[in-house]
Amino acid sequence: MTAVFSHGRLRLYLLKLLDDGPKHGYELIRLLEDRFLGLYAPSAGTIYPRLQRLEVEGLVTHTAAGGRKVYDITEAGRAELRQRADELATLEADITASVQDLSTLAGEIQTEVRGSVRDLKRELREAARQTRQARWGRPVSPPAPATAASPLLTEFDQRLAAFTMEVGGLVRAHRLSDNQLRTAIRVLDGALDGLRRLLR
Repeated sequence: MTAVFSHGRLRLYLLKLLDDGPKHGYELIRLLEDRFLGLYAPSAGTIYPRLQRLEVEGLVTHTAAGGRKVYDITEAGRAELRQRADELATLEADITASVQDLSTLAGEIQTEVRGSVRDLKRELREAARQTRQARWGRPVSPPAPATAASPLLTEFDQRLAAFTMEVGGLVRAHRLSDNQLRTAIRVLDGALDGLRRLLR
């Protein structure tokens, strides 16, 4: 769960969303994902236990509709929202700041991956050029010793290992949500597709 929802604040935000009208759990998940511009989405295991607790506390009720539970806020839930209006305003401001931070992080990851892919493409093109020269009997400069790995290949292996460690470190240091991880995976898949096209 994103840090902005620590200390029971997600519970308050669920009441706020239900104050706009009855919703089932999936709708609440989608609304939260939209609020975070797709960079964070709570899991069903995060949302449904909180809805159950809110119901036990008498702050929400549910009805069954189309095989789904539809949750609605009660008068007691609205009273809590009124009592905590200042806290809710602070939460909204924190969410806005968090969305900006998450957007910046996603942009940084994309920029770093693009830069690494550009370097990798350049190095692969150079390695391919040297391979073609060697295949057609043209001199390759500088000549690599027969027993040693190509300096470019060694550098490629080092860069690839460093890239893997840096991206892994970034992801773990920022404790990305499932949605952010999916975005990062898509970025990596895009980089891999670019390499495949280069090597065709």
